[in-house]
Amino acid sequence: VQLQASGGGLVQAGGSLRLSCAASGRTISSYDMGWFRQAPGKEREFVAAVTWSGERSFYADSVKGRFTISRDNAKNTMYLQMNNLKPEDTAVYYCASKRKGAAWRLDQDYAYWGQGTQVTVSS
Repeated sequence: VQLQASGGGLVQAGGSLRLSCAASGRTISSYDMGWFRQAPGKEREFVAAVTWSGERSFYADSVKGRFTISRDNAKNTMYLQMNNLKPEDTAVYYCASKRKGAAWRLDQDYAYWGQGTQVTVSS
């Protein structure tokens, strides 16, 4: 499956962005999916994940209450709504599909990755 992340950009602190992750080549409807991010000089970190059905979601403590992950399996697309953005949210954001039965928060447990989209939050 090929994943294409989009929707990043430059926004002021307190603003919002909506990231999209469009899949092609294969349906993602049976995959749990997640978002990760990597800031300059830092390791890639977990942001959020959603089960294949969309019924359950998981968030990093740093984004809980501000970010919302969702998916539309009919459109083969996953989303990340980011509100009340902070400068520390600045990073390249990646979407990925999780290996079945694997953990939720480790990037090594995700098999397919998109190319990333840059999010920059100015203070």
